[in-house]
Amino acid sequence: MNADFSRTLALLRQEKGISQRKAAKELGISQALLSHYENGIREPGLAFVKKACDYYHVSADYLLGRTLDRDGGMIDAESLYDSSDEKGTLRGSIAATLQKKMLVNTAGVLFELLGKTNDRTLITSAGSYLGGAFYQLYRALHRASGGKEGYFGLDATAYQSGAVDAQMRADYIAYASSLAQLSEKDGAFASMEDEALASFYPGLMQSVTQVLHSTEEKTNSLLSRK
Repeated sequence: MNADFSRTLALLRQEKGISQRKAAKELGISQALLSHYENGIREPGLAFVKKACDYYHVSADYLLGRTLDRDGGMIDAESLYDSSDEKGTLRGSIAATLQKKMLVNTAGVLFELLGKTNDRTLITSAGSYLGGAFYQLYRALHRASGGKEGYFGLDATAYQSGAVDAQMRADYIAYASSLAQLSEKDGAFASMEDEALASFYPGLMQSVTQVLHSTEEKTNSLLSRK
């Protein structure tokens, strides 16, 4: 098994919000053995992998780090359409084009920096967190424009009760946890010095700076009103 398996196994348990002791009992193994699996000390057999997939409702390919799709769909970077290099503007709005470019540029820098760590949990949790934000914005737009709730697989009551917010929080916890672990192990981080970033990403850092400063200004303004 690779390191992705042990990290994903631990992350799935944390997402489920249960203790190692409880998970081990329901998986039919000792807590010590589960701890060894989650820390990459021992490798499980196929029987355990199958049981863990059923327990966490994910595919074996996801658990083994072969796909980012929990249901097992094999999506690779080469097959995904990439609009980041497209020229021109979005139809009907210069403001929309500006926002798109700033966010695409910022996301590009962020994921390139994360990619240098070579930590799958860190990268996937960041993607899942941002995906949750896009999901909420898209679903709200879909509903306001008269779209049918049946289009979405997440129950409307669960969605309106903040289920996606809860998932995003879990994603952020996984992200922060992975960063902390990498720091403790002196992981491979790219330089975050202003000069280094400007040199590596000429032009792009203007977008990053704008996104960061805009968020800070709005947040500080909100705080000053309380």
